[in-house]
Amino acid sequence: MGRLDWPALLRLGLEGLRLSPEAFWRLTPAELRIMLGASAVAPLSRARLDELLRAYPDVEKEEDHG
Repeated sequence: MGRLDWPALLRLGLEGLRLSPEAFWRLTPAELRIMLGASAVAPLSRARLDELLRAYPDVEKEEDHG
């Protein structure tokens, strides 16, 4: 995640959303993004799924019949 533009976010929260300063500072950045209309998490693309599958392949564990 990149750096946040806190002055701009504060202005949007206080002026745009009409939040009190206390309410604004209690929000997480993800909650603020949702309130401003952005989705919290981008949907998983096929390319990202393939990347995750390569990084974390399913491996069958050998059964211990001992």
